[in-house]
Amino acid sequence: MGGSFKPDQDIPDLDEQVIIVTGGNSGLGLETVRQLGKHRPARIYLAARSQDKAEAAIKQLRESNLEICPIVFLKLDLSSFSSVKAAAQTFASAESRLDILVNNAGIMMTAEGLTEDGYEIQFGTNVMGPVLFTQLLIPILQRTAKLNPQTRVVNVSSASERVVPSDVYQLAELKTDMSNRHTTARYCTSKLANIHCTSALAERYEDVKFVSVHPGTVRTNLANNTTGFFLRAFIYASSPFSSSAETGALAQIWAAVSPDVKSGEYYAPVAVPSSRSKASRDRELGEKLWGWIEEELKGHL
Repeated sequence: MGGSFKPDQDIPDLDEQVIIVTGGNSGLGLETVRQLGKHRPARIYLAARSQDKAEAAIKQLRESNLEICPIVFLKLDLSSFSSVKAAAQTFASAESRLDILVNNAGIMMTAEGLTEDGYEIQFGTNVMGPVLFTQLLIPILQRTAKLNPQTRVVNVSSASERVVPSDVYQLAELKTDMSNRHTTARYCTSKLANIHCTSALAERYEDVKFVSVHPGTVRTNLANNTTGFFLRAFIYASSPFSSSAETGALAQIWAAVSPDVKSGEYYAPVAVPSSRSKASRDRELGEKLWGWIEEELKGHL
């Protein structure tokens, strides 16, 4: 399908389906909600940290399309395990099915810091939070897969996984602020981990599809959180060569609905199996990380 993917005509009827899009209040997430909401799902849960921003986004979506499906705010802060667990419980108490989970939310090249649970801020927000959220929702995803064999989870990664440090996954440092690493290295590490976690989940849960995508270089407000004058200057200088959110979201929208998606695959825009880095194809490296994550999350599942 590739570049010929057109949401209005290529997204199938999503009748009765229930969808979660994290970070759905802006950028790629907002566009994903906008496009999926046109095709009659039962509900879309717009997961975000800020209720005010989420409600403003929902108002905008409804004003631009009076026929859009019901959209429900789901409070979710991926940097907090307590918030992740509360969000999963809120959803599971309200719904009997989950057909599509789009793990879109993330942070990019921020200043040093730790999550509420003590992980490097980018790794904790981009990896640990989404993995915990996904695993808490596995039972409802598996129940839904009995009704809908196209049930799936889409994880948004990045081609920046290609430039991870050669000594990536020094596991002990993931529970520090990793001040010895540049913010770019920390971000790229989290994006490589998204791919490895997708592969690990695909191997362990064969009844649900798990897929990761690179959206391309996209103009969104993600750059607003970056740190360092020269880094931000580079991002803004390159923005004329970047895609709009409408175009950038096509990769994850396609991955969310296409029957052609292969579980465990990593796709470049749009619908193109990516020529993955050597590190992302290293199963031993991925299993090393996954084993560590399983131990870290054991007390939260």
